[in-house]
Amino acid sequence: MGRSRSRSGSRNRRPGLAAAGAALSLAVTLTGCGSVTGNNEVTLRVVAADYGDNPANSSQAYWKKLAAEYTKDHPGIKIEVSVYSWSEVDNKVAALVKAGKAPDIAQIGAYADYAAAGKLYTTDELLAVQTEADFLAPLADAGKVKRVQYGMPFVASTRLLFYNEKLFADAGITAGGRPWAPKTWADLEAAAKKLKGAGVPTPFALPLGREEAQAETMMWLLSGGGGYTDGEEGYAIDSPENVKTFEFLRDRLVGAGLTGPVEPGKLDRQAAFDGFARGEVGMLNGHPTLLKQAAAKGVRFGMVPLPTVDGSEKPTMGVADWMMAFKNGHRKETGQFLDFVYAAKNQTAFTSTYDLLPVTTSGYRATAASTGGNSAQLRTFLQALPGSRLYPAGKKSWPGVSEDIKQGIGKAVAPGGSPERVLSEIATAARANDSR
Repeated sequence: MGRSRSRSGSRNRRPGLAAAGAALSLAVTLTGCGSVTGNNEVTLRVVAADYGDNPANSSQAYWKKLAAEYTKDHPGIKIEVSVYSWSEVDNKVAALVKAGKAPDIAQIGAYADYAAAGKLYTTDELLAVQTEADFLAPLADAGKVKRVQYGMPFVASTRLLFYNEKLFADAGITAGGRPWAPKTWADLEAAAKKLKGAGVPTPFALPLGREEAQAETMMWLLSGGGGYTDGEEGYAIDSPENVKTFEFLRDRLVGAGLTGPVEPGKLDRQAAFDGFARGEVGMLNGHPTLLKQAAAKGVRFGMVPLPTVDGSEKPTMGVADWMMAFKNGHRKETGQFLDFVYAAKNQTAFTSTYDLLPVTTSGYRATAASTGGNSAQLRTFLQALPGSRLYPAGKKSWPGVSEDIKQGIGKAVAPGGSPERVLSEIATAARANDSR
């Protein structure tokens, strides 16, 4: 969920909502280039991202099985799938488009630039009514450019506060004999102080390093009652609420020495996750892929909604990676295959493999009812998904804004840093780019 991060600015520790493994490529059926053969057989070319972190769990196995099942029941269609690591898949698609060889379907990190260039089908040109209506509302909305949906969410992720139960217990952060989880920023600050007093190296990990600064920033902005955009979807990065949020981070957490030995602007998400798995981090904001990493190291942890400025309920951050269909003349065939991709059993087969969240109501219900694997823990993330807020991915300007955040937001919490100035600089550039 995260884990994307390229054009969309939504990539996490490994590019994409999941891991970016070594460059992997698979041609499921090598029978053409999005072409129609002499016997009217259509070949659809699909480019997809790899969510595995090693060859053994590469996404190519999923796509190979899916393509074989589909072509068995659709003898006139061939599916050719190429799977690449997140570090290269966006560039692969961009190169194909530039060369006039766009795939029929691409599953990558961003869609808005291709939609703005008029290269994509809209979802209502492709999907059956029941498929289009099945997308969870906030995810469907995030796939729109000027209220028209071009981007189809593929997988999603939300964020929760992870806390180390043993470190909490050792520091006396308990209620009724159990570790006590913070609900407000004041609670979080008090817990972090106790953890520091107990000798925990990093009471709260605040990764504002380049890897995923745009995500950590958005989580805090939302929990403070702000966000990247206003009610009219204009950039509001320098709003008073956002400035106050970063003043709290600078003064009450970073300035008080509660965020560990690495300054937040140089701390990446994966380094924070690794510290949590080693038992050196008391709290951090995390996504579902931390479940296995922490459990594999024997860490006992709890998960709760992100603390907010006053304890009131506020939207959490959601992240989606995107599917899109290029105008290659195979609208009908592409749409029918996408209907198959988004069937509940195929959605959950993929998300359960990588501890990610489904993007459809049918997939949501199937996951909520599941009892296998990490289902119980995933349901905690799942509950936050319908009301989540996503990056403004429908804006062509968002990739550049995300990059500015990655490069500069750490300065806002550095000693002597000015949140108002840093946020104003980012906001001014964002508005200028958005008006072009």
